Amino acid sequence: MVRRNDTRRAALVDASIEVLAREGARGLTFRAVDTEAGVPNGTASNYFANRDDLLTQAGARVYERLQPDEATVERQRSSSPDRETYIALTHELIGRISAFRTGYLALLELRLEATRRPELRAVLTERVRADVEANVAYHEESGLPGDATTVRLLYLAFNWLIVEQLTLPGVFTEAERDRLVEAAVDRIVAR
Repeated sequence: MVRRNDTRRAALVDASIEVLAREGARGLTFRAVDTEAGVPNGTASNYFANRDDLLTQAGARVYERLQPDEATVERQRSSSPDRETYIALTHELIGRISAFRTGYLALLELRLEATRRPELRAVLTERVRADVEANVAYHEESGLPGDATTVRLLYLAFNWLIVEQLTLPGVFTEAERDRLVEAAVDRIVAR
């Protein structure tokens, strides 16, 4: 029987993100999630059909938590569609992702686990593809310079920059990261 207390479910999913980031996918057990959430043993197994369900919901929750708030979206939409705005948006995005370090690390763990779990791979592939296409659509609606290929190239470049920042933060300083963001926008975005 799967429980329906949405607040507790969210707390359990958030706890699973923390466990994934700290222990990896192999360390993600119902017991570890219960411990992280500070609930009695057996609670997580009442809320999730199986471990795959927990993995899938953790991935969805990371994306949910990474979404900008309405005020940020409105501010972005009212900005002028130029190079400076592009750079500011990118800095803001990287900052938002870096602020939720455990979420991004959990996503990396989920991607690795997806190489062994076809069902999880299908869910993540669909989610990431939808996210990329949403970014392309937002870009086209905003009037920012560049095209769909621009968005995809920046997505690929900045994802690895974020991986470096979150896993090996000593590779680039924040100042170097900021200069790399500007250089990537300058070189990839058509004027």
